[in-house]
Amino acid sequence: MYDMIIIGSGPAGLSAAVYGKRAGLDLLVIEAKPMCGGQILNTYEVDNYLGLPGINGFDLGMKFKEHADAAGAEFRTALVRAVRDEGAVKIVETADGNEYRARTLILAAGAEHAPLGVPGEKEYTGKGVSYCATCDGAFFRGKDTAVVGGGDAAVEDAVYLARMCRKVYLIHRRDSLRAAGSLQEKLRACANVEILWQRTVQSIYGAEQVQGIKLARAAGPAPGAELLASGAELLAADAETTMADAQGAEGRTEDLAVDGVFIAVGMHPNTEMFRDIVRCDEQGYIVAGEDCATDKEGIFAAGDLRTKPVRQIITAAADGACAVSSAERYLAAKK
Repeated sequence: MYDMIIIGSGPAGLSAAVYGKRAGLDLLVIEAKPMCGGQILNTYEVDNYLGLPGINGFDLGMKFKEHADAAGAEFRTALVRAVRDEGAVKIVETADGNEYRARTLILAAGAEHAPLGVPGEKEYTGKGVSYCATCDGAFFRGKDTAVVGGGDAAVEDAVYLARMCRKVYLIHRRDSLRAAGSLQEKLRACANVEILWQRTVQSIYGAEQVQGIKLARAAGPAPGAELLASGAELLAADAETTMADAQGAEGRTEDLAVDGVFIAVGMHPNTEMFRDIVRCDEQGYIVAGEDCATDKEGIFAAGDLRTKPVRQIITAAADGACAVSSAERYLAAKK
C-alpha cells in the first residue's frame, strides 16, 4: 500500500514525485513509456522555462527525471489498463498483470496535440513543426510561418505570431472560420496575416529544418462565400493576397515556402480510462481547480489533462506541487 501513485511522468508527474518524496510520502510513479519527460522530449529547444533559457527539451526532461531519482522516487514502466476507486483505497491495474494500491492518486497522464498525419510532420517536429505558438513563436521572429486550423486556437496562434513574424499564413480547409467573432476581428487587424482558404496540407518538407509545405485545394464554394461562424459578417480572402485563384481546380497542389508550421487542429487529453472515475468536461479534460482536486476524494489531476487556461511546462510543474499539497491535507485528515 503506497501513500500515493502518480500516473504519468511528464513535468507534472515528476514535479509531484519530487514534492511527494520531500513530504516523506511512499509513492510510485507509473509511466507507459520507458523514458520520462512527456511532450518536452520532442521539443528541440525550450526558451521559456525559468532559469534555463534555450535548453534542449530532452535535456530538460532528463533533469526533471534526475531530480526525482535523487529524491528517491520509485518508478514502474507499464501501461495502465484500469483505475478503480474503492474509497480509502485506489487501485491501478497495469497491462502486465500487476495491481498497485494507494491512499491517494495523482492523474498526470498529460494531453496530446492532434496531428495532421502528413508526411514530414513527425520528422520535423521540433525542427520547424510546432504545436504551441506561445512556446516556440519567438524562434521564428522575422520569418515566415504557417498556422493550420480554423478554430479559436489557430486564430489566436496566428494573431500571436503576427506580432513577431514577417508573414503568417493561416491555412484552413473550409471557406469560413470557426473561431469566435472577436478573435476574427483581431485577425483582420493583422496586416501581415494572409488566409489561405480551402487548403489542406499534403506534406511538410525541408532539409535540417522546415523549408516549406505542399498544399492542395479542398472542395467547396469560393472562399468567403459563407457567413462567419459567429454569423456577423463575411471574412473573405483578398483577391490580391490569395496564393491562388479562387476558381482554381479542386485537388490542385501548390508549394508554400515557410520556416515554421504551427499545427492547431485540436488537443486530446489522455483521460479515456479515467472518465468513469472522475468528472470531465465536454472535451474530456478532468475538472479540477488550482488545488488539483477532482470530484473524488483522494484523487487529484495535474498538468495538461485538467481544466486550465494555460498549458505550459512551468504550469504543469506547478500543478505537481499543488496536487501533492492537496494530497497531504487529505491524508492528514484521514489519520
